[in-house]
Amino acid sequence: MKLDRFYPIFDDVSWLERMLPLGLRLVQLRLKDRDPREVAAQIARSRALCDAQGAVLVVNDHWQAAIEAGCDWLHLGQEDLDTADMPAIRRAGLRLGVSTHDRAELDRALSLGPDYVALGPVWPTILKKMKWERQGVEKLTEWKALCGAVPLVAIGGLSVARAPAAFAAGADIVSVVTDITLNADPEARTREWLAATRPLEAAR
Repeated sequence: MKLDRFYPIFDDVSWLERMLPLGLRLVQLRLKDRDPREVAAQIARSRALCDAQGAVLVVNDHWQAAIEAGCDWLHLGQEDLDTADMPAIRRAGLRLGVSTHDRAELDRALSLGPDYVALGPVWPTILKKMKWERQGVEKLTEWKALCGAVPLVAIGGLSVARAPAAFAAGADIVSVVTDITLNADPEARTREWLAATRPLEAAR
């Protein structure tokens, strides 16, 4: 299955309600510090919205809730991997994306047979404080050689203007958070991203 080349991440189902009608085909729901009941409700609603739109929903972290909701995709960070029940995740048939920041983390991710690998931050990011400096597009080229056929997601400081450099360096997919959610006109920015990445999708 080929994933869309544009992969926005949202922290509430209300964003999906706004953005999916614009034509998004791949989104991540990243819920932090939420009550388990709210997590379950948001995942269920998000799945229904994505099913109606024909979009792929990736659930961040909450693997148990994703299984219970019958979701297809899960994203785990390195700390999430420490506590996640990988056999249960695989038995449920969930496809898996994994965050990586250095070679040891990439080796760990690839040992799990992931369905995509994310590398970040490619450029400086304001999303969260990280112990890793800017990775740079050169690291994308290195990671892609190591990942082979496994799709590589570039994240961290991405913009529409920077996306071509990420793709040229080896990224298969570009992912953003604040470039949309902190934008004065999120819908307009999302349309810019779709206009920039859909021609690439058609050429694959």
